[in-house]
Amino acid sequence: MSANRDAILEALSRLTLPGGQNLVERDMIRALSVDAGRVRFVIEAASAEEASGMDAVRRAAEDIVRRLPGVTDVSVVLTAHGPAAKPKEPPSLKIGRHPTPQAGPAKVAGVDRILAIGSGKGGVGKSTVSSNLAVALARAGRRVGLLDADIYGPSQPRMMGVNKRPGSPDGKTIIPLQAHGVTMMSLGLMMEEGKAVVWRGPMLMGALQQMLGQVQWGELDVLIVDLPPGTGDVQLTLCQKSDVTGAIVVSTPQDVALLDARKAIDMFNSVRTPILGMIENMSTFVCPNCGHEAQIFGHGGVAAEAQKIGVPFLGALPIDLDTRLAGDAGTPIAAGDGPMAEAYATLAHRLIEGGMA
Repeated sequence: MSANRDAILEALSRLTLPGGQNLVERDMIRALSVDAGRVRFVIEAASAEEASGMDAVRRAAEDIVRRLPGVTDVSVVLTAHGPAAKPKEPPSLKIGRHPTPQAGPAKVAGVDRILAIGSGKGGVGKSTVSSNLAVALARAGRRVGLLDADIYGPSQPRMMGVNKRPGSPDGKTIIPLQAHGVTMMSLGLMMEEGKAVVWRGPMLMGALQQMLGQVQWGELDVLIVDLPPGTGDVQLTLCQKSDVTGAIVVSTPQDVALLDARKAIDMFNSVRTPILGMIENMSTFVCPNCGHEAQIFGHGGVAAEAQKIGVPFLGALPIDLDTRLAGDAGTPIAAGDGPMAEAYATLAHRLIEGGMA
């Protein structure tokens, strides 16, 4: 006998929260789905502050549902989509000005290492890798920053579950936000949601300079920079104007993606930015129903390319539904437990052991 939606909600209604109500009474259950014994749902707290203290509730809800007859697998994501808190002093600085002259590559105050995460083309999961790698490094004890430099298509606010506008106490400095143990900044936090960024190259370069130089990053072991796809102004500005430790290139295994990955590698080489390694994303797909493994985009192409050009192959990551759901819900999969969290933890330790993070 398989569990159904009503049985799951009835079970969750027996989980009492501080204050006496339960998850169902408070209407905190979202995106509940039941598919052949696999149960997925989101617990939505009223605020980020409330969500930060509810991990025990998430685990208890997972245990309650797992004990129901017919349930074979449970995934519960904890998130907060309450109204964004208004900063006491809204920032008055202008983002997207023309770049300021500087003599050459400069260090970012307080930041030990800068890792650029790049790709030759869009759609290979570079931003997903960036957010999860940042969280995995933070869980490994590193002080981590995440800069969303994909200025035309910033996605890190959604993936990291952040919806507040950064503060600026003096109109010159920017106070970054915190999420999942990571200090983060994105142009998407400074712009109206859904509003397109229509800027020419100099405006992009100026915005990146501001987010590197005017953000109070604090003391960081590593700052991960999620670059836009391609080989344009943002990549050149970062590599030529900042002291970048090195770049990691993300690609899917198929030849079309590798063609563009090679161009990204050539760009980093041309500006003397070391290639620290390559990651193969969407490497395989394991059917959640039958366990069959399919190599939708091929397999091993990135490992072969890394060997060919003499750079480390850092690992292969599968196509995974839970990773996508977690990113959409604002809680990266690396913040929890399970095979994908372990995969990112392994990747993080590989970077730490190699002195890259």
